[in-house]
Amino acid sequence: MVDVIVFAISAVIILGGAIGVIALPNPVHAALSLIATFFGVAVLFIQAEAHFLALVQVVVYAGAIVVLFLFVIMLLGVDRAQELGVEPLAGQRVAGVAVGALLLTLVVGGLFLSGGGDFEGNTAITGQSGQVVPTQDGEEDVVQLARDLFTRQLLTFEATGILLTVATVGAVVLVRNRGAEDLVLDEPGTAQG
Repeated sequence: MVDVIVFAISAVIILGGAIGVIALPNPVHAALSLIATFFGVAVLFIQAEAHFLALVQVVVYAGAIVVLFLFVIMLLGVDRAQELGVEPLAGQRVAGVAVGALLLTLVVGGLFLSGGGDFEGNTAITGQSGQVVPTQDGEEDVVQLARDLFTRQLLTFEATGILLTVATVGAVVLVRNRGAEDLVLDEPGTAQG
């Protein structure tokens, strides 16, 4: 019973966040709604006992990716109010609704054609049980993934982190320099933009 309640609350948070991403006109608010969606998915991962995926969901997606989205939004200045009634490409809304309806039809049709079954050990779609099982060495896949990531691939993992940090610092420096060029000095000690 507790599982059903946790799933229902998480589903409401996920759907509310997803609707917020689509419906909110301010891109900053939409990105914050995306964080709520990611946290709801992380709770579902924890409920499914996929703790590593929950951690990655929070740290990578809710942390790094959304912060990058917010950084780009602020950098480009699209957080200001825009006219949403103007359609830059004729027919793009109609095409978007048509593609969305087609994708929804494919997903719902795929669910009905997959054969159904229960959630515990459902083998209708892939033919395999959805459990974490020990491999030939006697270790679970998650343990092998963690060992490979933090031993053999540690240099690559750290180099990626350094590269992202350098890119962020470079973007900040470029924005600060561009902002300084826009200032017009009228009198010594005063600046107007």
